[in-house]
Amino acid sequence: MRDQISPDRSRLLVIGNGMAGMRTVEEVLKRDPNRYRITVIGAEPHVNYNRILLSPVLSGEKTFEEIVINSREWYTANGIELIAGDAAIAIDTAEKTVRTASGRTVAYDKLLLATGSNPFILPVPGKDLPGVCAFRDLSDVETMLSAAQRYSHAVVIGGGLLGLEAANGLAAQGMKVSVIHLMDTLMERQLDTAAATLLAEDLTRRGITIITGAVTEALIGADRVQAVRLKDGRQLPADLVVMAAGIRPNAALAQASGLVCNRGVVVDDGLRTSDPSIYAIGECAEHNGQCVGLVAPIWDMAKVCADHLTGKTGSAYRPIQPPTRLKVTGIDMLSVGQFNGGEGCEDIVLRDGARGVYKRLVVKDDKLVGAVLYGDAKDGGWYVDLLEKAAPLGDLRDTFVFGPGLTASGSADQGLADLPDETEICGCNGVCKGTILTAIADKGLTTLKEVKTHTKAAASCGSCSSKVEGLLALALGGDYQAKTVEGMCGCTDHPHETVRLAIKERNLKSIPDVMRALDWRTPGGCASCRPALNFYLLCAWPGEYLDDSRSRFINERAHANIQKDGTFSVIPRMWGGVTTAQELRAIADVVDKYDIPSVKVTGGQRLDLLGVKKEDLPAVWADLNAAGMVSGHGYGKALRTVKTCVGSEWCRFGTQDSTGMGIKLEKMTWGSWHPHKVKLAVSGCPRNCAEATIKDFGVIAVDSGWELLIGGNGGIELRGCDFLVKVSTEAEVLEYCAAFLQLYREEARYLERTAPWVERVGLPYVKSRILDDEAGRRALAARFAYAQKFAQIDPWAERVAGVEADEFKPMLVEV
Repeated sequence: MRDQISPDRSRLLVIGNGMAGMRTVEEVLKRDPNRYRITVIGAEPHVNYNRILLSPVLSGEKTFEEIVINSREWYTANGIELIAGDAAIAIDTAEKTVRTASGRTVAYDKLLLATGSNPFILPVPGKDLPGVCAFRDLSDVETMLSAAQRYSHAVVIGGGLLGLEAANGLAAQGMKVSVIHLMDTLMERQLDTAAATLLAEDLTRRGITIITGAVTEALIGADRVQAVRLKDGRQLPADLVVMAAGIRPNAALAQASGLVCNRGVVVDDGLRTSDPSIYAIGECAEHNGQCVGLVAPIWDMAKVCADHLTGKTGSAYRPIQPPTRLKVTGIDMLSVGQFNGGEGCEDIVLRDGARGVYKRLVVKDDKLVGAVLYGDAKDGGWYVDLLEKAAPLGDLRDTFVFGPGLTASGSADQGLADLPDETEICGCNGVCKGTILTAIADKGLTTLKEVKTHTKAAASCGSCSSKVEGLLALALGGDYQAKTVEGMCGCTDHPHETVRLAIKERNLKSIPDVMRALDWRTPGGCASCRPALNFYLLCAWPGEYLDDSRSRFINERAHANIQKDGTFSVIPRMWGGVTTAQELRAIADVVDKYDIPSVKVTGGQRLDLLGVKKEDLPAVWADLNAAGMVSGHGYGKALRTVKTCVGSEWCRFGTQDSTGMGIKLEKMTWGSWHPHKVKLAVSGCPRNCAEATIKDFGVIAVDSGWELLIGGNGGIELRGCDFLVKVSTEAEVLEYCAAFLQLYREEARYLERTAPWVERVGLPYVKSRILDDEAGRRALAARFAYAQKFAQIDPWAERVAGVEADEFKPMLVEV
């Protein structure tokens, strides 16, 4: 506890127990820990927590306990009286007292207003219905989580930062989410059109429906909201409506007390209000006509305000241009400054469509004035530093779009070393490089966890963890040992292998069982671990574990590939690439009947029907089923296709019946689920027309039998297959294939293809399991065959029969 806090010391009263107010208190304690008797009044019944991380709490990636900034013990240790759950309702500036909702009166000598902001609620009919909420505090998150447990459809009004975070979190909880946005592109205040388009595509792939240029007319419902009606007449089903259409400074208390207010509480450069005893900070404050809602400038406010509260009156608040980051798992995005350019500006643009990376750097008068980074924002801190320094780029201009690593020496570590100490590393908590390095040196820190504890760097969203570890490596040199075993995700420290072993050894047969047994930090898991656990359980307990469709990605839930316009593609299975006139007629009839705009021959020797409306999928499947066709699983982490050449039946060079072998392989393996997509191929001779040497499992016919190949990949990182073995009979081909696939299914990490898996475990290990251990190989093949008894059920036919019918009900209904 602070030393002898005398009752005659000045009284500092803080209204608002949020991030801004408590950061100021922390700064005051750093400067003069015994200056004040501090009392904090908070409307919420909680300690101070990180509101930035409400999004991962909603999505299930974090618990509330993990986002607490200051525990009850911290308040006690610092002699701070916390009045929680009792909102301040009146300020008497003459008497220097504050009255709370419970009737309590608290006196002050200095008063700090940190009342934040209020969500803007659209003034439309139905706005007060149950099931309508904002997204500002823990109570809102609890409301959304409760709705996600009971209901199916959510509508988020507002495609800005908060709205998209809410949408992603609700989708991760299994709800079918639509986002309504007034403007033509998402996050128009932070993204240019190109980046906004990429964002919309990414969110659509997550199963979120994006509706731009839409005006909300009314919320429909009797006892609870049931739908959202748009101005153009469309009506969206909605069991939950989240208003995320903006915020307004919460200045009502200040205004009622007679303080000068415009949009917010007017403050000077020292954050002092029109009353010299009262200060204001954060979203409620208005400085030079501007109100801010991002962390970086509020942290600067806290430092300046603490200076003035402790007698250091020379400092002045100067607003900065803070970068914006999107805190949606898997989406790396940053924007800062004049990202849309303007007169006299030049654009330097880098696009990598395959990786989904887009960079736009805006230069004016040889200085960086704005940037948009999408898909790869790891160098964001460096660009922000260049922008803030406003130094001429000079020769740097030619290469700086590639980041600091290339401009320095080609080394990412060197690029980090070259950053000035003032460069912000952790945007969430405003921690710069110099602060981290000083803490490492002065306190003898050696781990990421220790740096988090002492500096708060990487302690919030965690996106800067790699940079912090890089600084540890730079500071400690050879003495630094990075964490070698990573947990499956942020929900657990257990790696994939430990989780898979526990599932079998501890007889765990449901996702909740696994999470409880292994002390998952987030009760519901997240969008990363739930699909992995679903597969691991499916693989471990075939016939016993019931597949959890809500833990699958949208393509696997819909059993079709979602396209960029929201329609789907349908790929019927063609055994070994062989079809018939009857099947082709059936496909042609389906294309005409459902007005399918495009048919494409795939690289896997099948036909892809593109542009199918989601609500038409069951009917399309029914017609294809009637012709004897089943799902091609072209959407899943599953056996996709077995590509063949015509082989000895037709080709004069063919040595074996490759087509027949391919059909047998596909008949054996179709319907099997895997850690990632799996593709097979059979070539009838070493000329390899079926491209078997770049498949997950390849077969090449030779005069004396079949050569078997594994671990190939024809994607972004091309990898030729490794030779496994040569066999003589078709039965051996089938056995070795089944054994290899089952070994991959049982031991690879989810989303790890066979190519990196083989490289990770090593070809000798695979050979030891498949070639050297005959009994083990046959056991693997037998387990694969057993699992296939439960897997080879056509999912299209099931859904035609009504399974999961809600998945295919239209989201938009014309009225």
